[in-house]
Amino acid sequence: MRRADNITNNIDWTTIFLYLGIVTLGWLNIYAAVYDESTSQNIFDYSLNSGKQLIWIASSIGLIIIIIAVDYKFYERFGFYIYGLVILLLLLVIPFGVEIAGSNSWFAIGGFRVQPSEFSKFATALAIAKYAGSSTFRLDKVKNQIYLGAFIVLPLGLIVLQGDAGTALVFTSLILVLYREGMHPLLLVLGVSAAAIFILTLLVENTYLYIAILVIVFVFVMFNRKRVKRIILAFIGALLICGVILSVDYLVTEVLKPHQQNRIKALINPSGDPLGYGWNVTQSKIAIGSGGLMGKGFLNGTQTKGDFVPEQSTDFIFCTIGEEHGWVGSLILIGLFITLLLRIIFISERQKWRFARIYGYSVACIIFFHFAVNIGMTIGLFPVIGIPLPFFSYGGSSLWSFTILLFILVKLDAHRMQVLIR
Repeated sequence: MRRADNITNNIDWTTIFLYLGIVTLGWLNIYAAVYDESTSQNIFDYSLNSGKQLIWIASSIGLIIIIIAVDYKFYERFGFYIYGLVILLLLLVIPFGVEIAGSNSWFAIGGFRVQPSEFSKFATALAIAKYAGSSTFRLDKVKNQIYLGAFIVLPLGLIVLQGDAGTALVFTSLILVLYREGMHPLLLVLGVSAAAIFILTLLVENTYLYIAILVIVFVFVMFNRKRVKRIILAFIGALLICGVILSVDYLVTEVLKPHQQNRIKALINPSGDPLGYGWNVTQSKIAIGSGGLMGKGFLNGTQTKGDFVPEQSTDFIFCTIGEEHGWVGSLILIGLFITLLLRIIFISERQKWRFARIYGYSVACIIFFHFAVNIGMTIGLFPVIGIPLPFFSYGGSSLWSFTILLFILVKLDAHRMQVLIR
């Protein structure tokens, strides 16, 4: 009994209350997204997404109880086994899964569907924390860098094979965890630079980019005429950038599927085809903008009622907040997420156990990526890649996976005083 009391006292209740607040707001807005005033259906009706989501919320509470009840050492001891099991599921879903919205990433079990790629996020976080959490681990060793890269690339590649590039991109956020653990900043700079070049290639004509590169190299050579090594590095860098520019063209035209190409076009010029590839983003902006400062009120969203925004219970759930609760409601929701992220970072930094700290930063990176990209794509800052808003969007696999992801950290944190410094 004393042990149970200690766990209860040491649990971070701030995180739990933030979780419950976001989940509850999500449930209410899922109902608002599907509400039809001409019927008598209420929020608990199982035929509605809100009724189904309530079942997922209740089952998530059960998952939380199980996670808290399990010995905290279990997650470190069996991290690789959990990762291996999820990788097996990712392999099996390719030939045996069902296709939904162009992605073959779901198992159909009776009337329910389960998406293994969602659970691969916390499994990969456990594997990275298990491997990098060793007291003998050093990130400056090439072997360790290769292993950590493999832990990230393996699920990423399998999810790409399923046709779900959006979920696959989430795993790139885990690179930030390695940066926290001592990765050389140059690698991060190179990654950000490559992303910037990729975006510029989409926005600017290639000819102008080549001219800009030549001018920059010429100016650099003029100021470093006596430093041969720097000049050689400059030319190598210029060639690499040109290679990235050429590869972007090939990727967009030859590798991406038509619907993925349309998402890129919608990001660059949503008004180019407002009734076609630009429809989702255009209608999303209209819905959010129409909410004004205070919004139209709960269940009073006209864009929502008219079904103008597709996938409004899932990928575009933020539109409901923007239209019905306005700028103030949107700010409150964003504030809750930022507070949760800061709390996760705070929890991670107070860990004495390296495994727990690395896992905590993995949680923060995954949730931040989902939060930033989901809201960004609804307002046209990012391409529509089809990822949910954590704890908020409709979906059982999503809610379960994020709940497991977060509450493993809560469990580890509750035992932080029992762990020797490692």
